[in-house]
Amino acid sequence: MLSPFVFKAFKPKSFWREVLTVKALRMWLAVLMTSIPLAGFADTDHALAAPDGPVILTVSGKIGRTNVASEAQFDRAMLETLPQHEFDTSTPWTEGISHYRGPLMRDLLAHLEAKSDEVHVAALNGYEAEIPVSDFEDYDVILALEKDQKAIPIREYGPLWVLYPFDQDDALLSEKIRFRAVWQVMHIDVR
Repeated sequence: MLSPFVFKAFKPKSFWREVLTVKALRMWLAVLMTSIPLAGFADTDHALAAPDGPVILTVSGKIGRTNVASEAQFDRAMLETLPQHEFDTSTPWTEGISHYRGPLMRDLLAHLEAKSDEVHVAALNGYEAEIPVSDFEDYDVILALEKDQKAIPIREYGPLWVLYPFDQDDALLSEKIRFRAVWQVMHIDVR
């Protein structure tokens, strides 16, 4: 029931205008609250952290997770947080058998939600190679960070090396595969 004080100033047109305005504001607020994630409840696990140290790898192209514009930049520590894979192998460019460690290329691409059949890998020395993603599914290809438990220096094919487990399958000793084992990796473009 309306108060007698309010009733004296009651104007039907302005009353209904105010009622409709309040209802419209309530509806707008309800839509806003349900369509935009509330601060603190957004999917922060999906975001890729920014590198703290020097960037040693940039991945671009068809990737779902980025941290700098449309690219994913990694420092060494970020790459080391990915699951690591290890194997012993000889290579056509080194003497003897060495122990290598780094994330599997398929894990790196999955981590970035990459969608492609091919990657383009570029090295510090200007070398470039196209590598089919099927290689990463068929073989345990790693992005080698370490050789014999030490960071790989640039003069010894580091700091990153797309490395195939050459001693595990004779098919990996082909010239075609050797050209895909890019050392001094600095950029991967998912195409």
